[in-house]
Amino acid sequence: MNRNNMSLSDYTAVLTLQEAGSFRAAAEALRISPSALSRQISALEDQLGTRLFDRDTRNVKLTASGTVLARIAARMVNTAQDAHAEFDAHLSARHGQLTIAGLPSVTAAFLPQILRRFTSKYPDIDLKIIDALSESVIEVIETGRAEIGFTAGTLSTRSRLAFQPVMDDAFVAIGAPDGPLEEDRPYDWSELVEMPFIAMAQGTSVRELLDGACLRLNRPLSPRFEVAHLATAGALVAEGLGITALPELTLPVLPTERLVQRSIIGFGARRRIGLVRQTGRSLSPAASAFLEVLSETPVKSKHSPVGIRARRSGNH
Repeated sequence: MNRNNMSLSDYTAVLTLQEAGSFRAAAEALRISPSALSRQISALEDQLGTRLFDRDTRNVKLTASGTVLARIAARMVNTAQDAHAEFDAHLSARHGQLTIAGLPSVTAAFLPQILRRFTSKYPDIDLKIIDALSESVIEVIETGRAEIGFTAGTLSTRSRLAFQPVMDDAFVAIGAPDGPLEEDRPYDWSELVEMPFIAMAQGTSVRELLDGACLRLNRPLSPRFEVAHLATAGALVAEGLGITALPELTLPVLPTERLVQRSIIGFGARRRIGLVRQTGRSLSPAASAFLEVLSETPVKSKHSPVGIRARRSGNH
């Protein structure tokens, strides 16, 4: 006697026969022949070593053992139906969780318009946003704490990660209204580096691009202040302590009502924002849905989109 070989089909057959009251009606509901259903029930009774139904020429009725099994069968069938519904919801991305890591400038300026459309389409997906600097975004993706990240630069030395460009982010000069950038005109990069300069700290993508622009002028950047956070840079500039140059995407993080921005001539570089994810790992349905929404959402900014394809791969 082996009770472990009972299948969902066996449980369903018992419940259907109980409800229908006859082999003919139950077989019709199950879309099998009455003889096939009779053989299935007989085999189940032999397997369990007990009679499940009392039969007469027209009707069937559960025995005491059959009544107990029918209660168990109802629980098993309901559990299976709930499991199928949960898995279907997972596959269709109606439910689930998604963690996204990103540079503060991306999560503040670029991501909200994407999330507004995504949450409208998938309101039952739980979202978690992690603000981090570039190296931290990469670490979060590498360790699996987030499935999708937005960072700047490239990842050519990181074989486990894929970088997919999303947009190019142009640099602008930022100053106080009554400071060195008081005159409303474009400023040459060679002019700006001669002014008191507030720079992002070494190791950020912004600083790498600033140093690269200075290298093209054959002169190193000599900042008056070095800061680690965009808000600090904005506050110092607003107090008239110097000027800075930052990507446009960072502007929502700054106190722009106390600042002026000017275009830069001769900077020679843009910050490339891209999506980063692990290679060789399938995306969850929620992440695939997010990439699809991202590919369909026009970016409302001055930045130059470079395009992204959904359902593929995958610093300040």
